Amino acid sequence: MARLKTKYKSDVVPAMMKEFSYKNSMQVPRLAKITLNVGLGEATQNIKVVDAAVAEITLITGQKPVVTHAKKAIANFKLREGVPIGCMVTLRQERMYEFLDRLIHVALPRVRDFKGVSDRSFDGRGNYSLGLREQIIFPEIHADKVEKTRGMTVTIATTAKTDQEGRALLKLMGMPFAS
Repeated sequence: MARLKTKYKSDVVPAMMKEFSYKNSMQVPRLAKITLNVGLGEATQNIKVVDAAVAEITLITGQKPVVTHAKKAIANFKLREGVPIGCMVTLRQERMYEFLDRLIHVALPRVRDFKGVSDRSFDGRGNYSLGLREQIIFPEIHADKVEKTRGMTVTIATTAKTDQEGRALLKLMGMPFAS
């Protein structure tokens, strides 16, 4: 079992039940899924960029991402309908906990001038989004083999009803929010 999942069951559930006075442990919010999304605007000129991004996301998550395609043609961006413009992967269950553990304890501390993540990036329903500027903060990616640094969006979906519950859940799981 993933280290973060055991922490959730042993530490987070009792603390959340006490803080929000839940009557049943099944009322406690939990992680539903984590989605990684990489937008590749330069893929309109060079299609090989998509393959490199797919390989990197596969290394980071341990799961092969889905290539996303343009839904509409936009002439100003030289974009035609159906052209690959990114990739995304949805993590659930064990892989989700493993990835979040690596994100919190390994990748985020490697960010330059890291003072914590913003606690304002909640969507109103307890889900949290985090933007990363470069993929080389993950130890699986070798910096000398990277052609171009790419950013990604990490969205953590929870079963929390409010931002306050979602913030408390992620804080107890170890998310380093800026004070």
